[in-house]
Amino acid sequence: MAPLLEVKELEVVIKRKDRSVYAVNNVSFVVRQGETVGLVGESGSGKSMTCRSILNLLPRPHCQTKGSILFEGEDLLAMPERKLQQVRGKRIGMIMQDPMSSLDPVYRVGDQIVETLRTHQQIGKKAAWARAVELLRQVGIPSPEKRVWQYPHELSGGMRQRVMIAMAISCMPRLLLADEPTTALDVTVQDQVLRLLQRLKREMGMGILLVTHNLGIVAEMCDRVVVLYAGKVMEIASVEKIFASPRNMYTKGLIRSVPQLDVTGRLEGIPGSLPVMTQPVVGCPFRERCPLATEDCARDEKTRLIEVSPGHWSSCIHHERVCRS
Repeated sequence: MAPLLEVKELEVVIKRKDRSVYAVNNVSFVVRQGETVGLVGESGSGKSMTCRSILNLLPRPHCQTKGSILFEGEDLLAMPERKLQQVRGKRIGMIMQDPMSSLDPVYRVGDQIVETLRTHQQIGKKAAWARAVELLRQVGIPSPEKRVWQYPHELSGGMRQRVMIAMAISCMPRLLLADEPTTALDVTVQDQVLRLLQRLKREMGMGILLVTHNLGIVAEMCDRVVVLYAGKVMEIASVEKIFASPRNMYTKGLIRSVPQLDVTGRLEGIPGSLPVMTQPVVGCPFRERCPLATEDCARDEKTRLIEVSPGHWSSCIHHERVCRS
């Protein structure tokens, strides 16, 4: 199946007065129709920057991007802003990380859904309001005829997140970008939101790029996983292979740091911290924290992403030792 989204050698550099930050380094991956791809890694690894780059939402001129992002064969990075506005919200929907700051506090939630609908579709105001009520019902908000007239501050966190999802799917997008869609939600509401996304994917046949640091969510939601560290892709594989047989020491460290119900004692964390990203990444960015690191890990040509088994990619030259350890 041809990729719905294809990110090729994406680089993002944040320019500041005194220095530059190399936030995303040569990132490549694909998302196909009807699949959910998880973009995972610890805070500061470049997940949200990669996600926002897809819709060219990074502030200019402070953020500079290179590479290509092909959506249904069209390069979004080379697309004129006027045409890109027709893609945002219509062909690609996005759920932002914090619904309270993403929803406009001075407009009713119905107004905001109606605006999205009328921006991208030839639809009258009355029909748009009826569609807004139906969308709120579709995402599981009780009494949608009442909620559509309320302001964001009158809704709970879970309801605000559902409103964001309703806006994101209002124009039946082909691709949904979900940037930490369950942040700050309690476990019960989190489960409801994830089940909702799974149902909508089945019903609409869309692809989902799910940005998260929660491996439990990855195991439940994703078909394939892209592991990022310091803005670089460390590993790509199916969710089954990632958990059963990781081929990168960073991925293995992430999995070991997840609490297990049948294991007692202290958690096994990853020592050290992210490298300073004011210079381009050379070699493996995880080598200072990796127990398997050798001199070759500091060489770019030795740490390129390679296919270590069918459909399983790793940038680690010690991937066989990782598998055995």
